[in-house]
Amino acid sequence: MVLDFDDIALRLGAAAVVGVLIGINRDLQNKPIGARTLGLVGLGTATVAVSGVQFPGLAENPDAASRVVQGIIQGVMAGISFIGAGVILRDAKARTVEGLTTAATVWVTAALGIACGLGEWRSVAIAVPVALVLLMVVPWIESAISKEKKLLE
Repeated sequence: MVLDFDDIALRLGAAAVVGVLIGINRDLQNKPIGARTLGLVGLGTATVAVSGVQFPGLAENPDAASRVVQGIIQGVMAGISFIGAGVILRDAKARTVEGLTTAATVWVTAALGIACGLGEWRSVAIAVPVALVLLMVVPWIESAISKEKKLLE
């Protein structure tokens, strides 16, 4: 499959915008990874996906194309996990772990970047709002549950 310039620009631009949208939430929460970082994660993973699906000869060989896409997804998602792991902090004495949500946003942004790169617009259209609800609405629910739990103690 050979994509034209406009399609590549749309896919890469969408991935960067998705990363920035998720990153804005992290910036507003003063987390270590924000809009620029997640925008770059989305852009980078989309670039890998777009480049992979345009590899010469893949259009004529669907089995090879599926293996390339599978390799892209596995390799990128494993590699991106290392970036996410860098924001996880564990305090054994206090028995706390911080940074898991930020690490998860890196992973989700990478997945969305791949989806944008592959042109899977329905998946992107569903996943972005769900991710934003998880990042913006669920903390309120968690806070309300925590307050209720303290009242019952």
